[in-house]
Amino acid sequence: MNTSKNIKYDRNVPYNNLPELPPSESIIDKEVLLKWGLASRALAELNKNVLRMPNPLMLINTISLQEAQSSTAIENIFTTEDELYKAVSDTVKEETANPATKEVLRYREALWSGYTALSKKKTFDKSIAVKIFQQVKNTRQGIRPQQSQVTIKRGQSEFKSGEIIYTPPRGAGIVEKKLNNLFEFLNNNTAFDPLLKMAVAHYQFEAIHPFTDGNGRTGRILNLLYLVHQKLLSHPVLYLSKYIIMHKDDYYHRLAGVTQRGAWKPWLLFMLNAVEATAQHSNQKIDEILAQMEATHKHAQKKLKWYSYELNQALFSQPYIKQKLVGEISGATSRTTLTKYMQQLAELGVLSAQVEGREVFYINDDLLRILQE
Repeated sequence: MNTSKNIKYDRNVPYNNLPELPPSESIIDKEVLLKWGLASRALAELNKNVLRMPNPLMLINTISLQEAQSSTAIENIFTTEDELYKAVSDTVKEETANPATKEVLRYREALWSGYTALSKKKTFDKSIAVKIFQQVKNTRQGIRPQQSQVTIKRGQSEFKSGEIIYTPPRGAGIVEKKLNNLFEFLNNNTAFDPLLKMAVAHYQFEAIHPFTDGNGRTGRILNLLYLVHQKLLSHPVLYLSKYIIMHKDDYYHRLAGVTQRGAWKPWLLFMLNAVEATAQHSNQKIDEILAQMEATHKHAQKKLKWYSYELNQALFSQPYIKQKLVGEISGATSRTTLTKYMQQLAELGVLSAQVEGREVFYINDDLLRILQE
């Protein structure tokens, strides 16, 4: 077992001496175990709460979109929630969306397709990482070629803006070998619990930096899929990127600490804190969404005989709703009837109408409020 303490590190030289996994079991002390227990309990509560949802996939529509937005924001790709929700509800066609919105939507689709593929494949290997990267970046490229002169530069660091702070491994077969070792660590039984494995592997993946671009986003998707693969979560609904972006400097500082000093403990504590805080936050959101769904259903049913439980679920699947969706579920076949239904929903405050050009779409303001709080 290796640590990086005794290996000379130079940020300007490819880190081909990146130690293989697993690290020493000594990095798991009482403080780490205590935090692991708290994070594990919060994660178990989240998993239990997700299954309270009438349709857990509904939560993926909303939470995964926010996860995608925050994860891309970490890479300085910014878009508004308004633009995202319009695109995902087809009120704005994806092909006409701005480049930042497309990047976020690709992240969301990569998360979803990875989840679907994993449920069929049952194995967690580097091919999943490659497929996620290809979808995130909309490319056919694979693992970066050995001649690629990739370096990491950050403006938010102790170094001058644009100065190299890390040079990932490179050379014939080196990246592939280190990736194989990473996935072997994830799949083999060791002294490390899956939650700790996820934290260790996330550092290792970022340090290997196997692709020319999109490594951060790919790595954050792999975090969620691994927790699903290990049955710690039934669905990839842990909103980790929000925590990371709120503690971005700390995140990069602790990553660097492992590389430069073999400081695993601060990194593990950071990631376990992220899991605990994020699981608690997601639990709160689920409770609020379920309570609002019930309140909206009772409110609308008293006034509208045609308002069904199925329609209520659909209206909470995403904040932006097209009239067509209401028609499909309510059975309103004529435009006149559907227009009347939409007016009634707006009058009751269930939805609010918004006009943009020739398009009219509807917003579930209660859901939007909960998601944006």
